Amino acid sequence: MKTALNKVLIVGSAPDAIKTADWDTSCFSHTVVINNAWKACPSWSCLIYPEDFPIDRRPGDDALCGRRIVTAQEFVPVQNEFGGFVYAGGTMSFTAGYWALGALKPDVIAYVGCDMVYETQPGESTHFYGLGTADPLRPDVTLQSLEAKSLRLQALAHQNGCSVVNLSERKKSRLCFPRLALTTLATLTQRPHVETPSPCAVESALNAESDLGYWVESGRYWEEQDRFDRQKLRDIDALWLATAPGLALA
Repeated sequence: MKTALNKVLIVGSAPDAIKTADWDTSCFSHTVVINNAWKACPSWSCLIYPEDFPIDRRPGDDALCGRRIVTAQEFVPVQNEFGGFVYAGGTMSFTAGYWALGALKPDVIAYVGCDMVYETQPGESTHFYGLGTADPLRPDVTLQSLEAKSLRLQALAHQNGCSVVNLSERKKSRLCFPRLALTTLATLTQRPHVETPSPCAVESALNAESDLGYWVESGRYWEEQDRFDRQKLRDIDALWLATAPGLALA
């Protein structure tokens, strides 16, 4: 008898996050919501947020009901196991992915509401709750290529026996994960087949990171960002992009 796949759902705050309110998430062992997304997804089991997430936006005690809150005290050590924030990318979509990978040991991580695309027409919203800040697009030395950071997560997940997919139906995404329908994922009994990153290219990127040595154990990399060379980090991004040579970026 085959053991059921350990599937983890990660929900961000893009407009399509609201769809999860109507989803049957029983196929997931954990539903991880980022920042405000707990308001969009009633079935959440884990809420992850950074140190500066406003207290008045956090759920009250009556909304917790045994659910798990994940703070920097937990996610920083886990992300450090995967190389730290400078290389992983300092935005919560990736932080949630690495925390889930290390702490929950999933077979599949499925994203929704995390496309990090903020192009809108007049009257449209950037987030499910209205207009919000495009945090991943801030001028941060660790976020020069969101595509490269997503490929890094995908490669390290693959090394740990996990596939990463995107359940979004939006046309554009900065995540380079393969698309999958919720209905398909719900019935899977084996990990979805995804293109395997080039092992040699992955090794080259990881070696370059190690050689550069941009390590901040506290996770508060912004306190030391003056010592980080943007071009050298762009060069490493290029190595991660090379792990998927057939990728057509939107």
